[in-house]
Amino acid sequence: MLELSGVTAGYANTHVLGPLTLAFEPRRTAVILGPSGCGKSTLLKVLLGLVPPSKGSVQIERRPLDPASIVEHRRRMGYVIQEGGLFPHLTAERNVSLMARQLDWSGPQIADRLGRLTELVRLEPALLTRFPSQLSGGQRQRVSLMRALMLDPDVLLLDEPLTALDPMVRRDLQDDLAEIFSELGKTVLLVTHDLAEAAFFADRIVLMRDGAVVQDGTFADLERSPADPFVTRFFEAQHRPLGGRPGNSTGS
Repeated sequence: MLELSGVTAGYANTHVLGPLTLAFEPRRTAVILGPSGCGKSTLLKVLLGLVPPSKGSVQIERRPLDPASIVEHRRRMGYVIQEGGLFPHLTAERNVSLMARQLDWSGPQIADRLGRLTELVRLEPALLTRFPSQLSGGQRQRVSLMRALMLDPDVLLLDEPLTALDPMVRRDLQDDLAEIFSELGKTVLLVTHDLAEAAFFADRIVLMRDGAVVQDGTFADLERSPADPFVTRFFEAQHRPLGGRPGNSTGS
């Protein structure tokens, strides 16, 4: 279980997050939802130890995140960022296997894991010899997912992984991700600002604004029993019909 207790965080003198007290259950998919700048990406970085909390504590399986445990802690988490974040000077295979090589995995062990992951994410094995610039956006995200899963982590963190993709590629990858989440049974935290994407993936939605949780529950909870007027406004903003500016008339 991932737990944050009274966590606040920020950059320089700017407060970004908290105080937050949250717990995420194992083997469930939670979506961190909210507008740009609400602190959702910072929340993932705090869980990874990339941004230290100024107050409060982070725990995984009841063990605190601290300087002595941070390396082991990060190896138990896979992290996928926007547009993949692949190293441009490394082939796809080298990107995926980078940490395994640092940990002195054997060649056969790496090859076996690569084979399993290419099948899991539906990537043509021949593409592993290409550099990121030679891959499409969807292919880069599949490679990034493979990299996150290489060490078979307990937790998968995804920070708006589908934002930069065109609609058809995005839909295909959504379907594949949902199957992967179901098959692997890992704890998944996915950040998005897209309500439809949250509804598609989530067992649980944490809606944020200005670094705080506005409502925490299922999609039905947020839609039918909004805890704050902001929840209703957020839903209405994403449900507005296309081509429907006030004052426009389509009649003759």
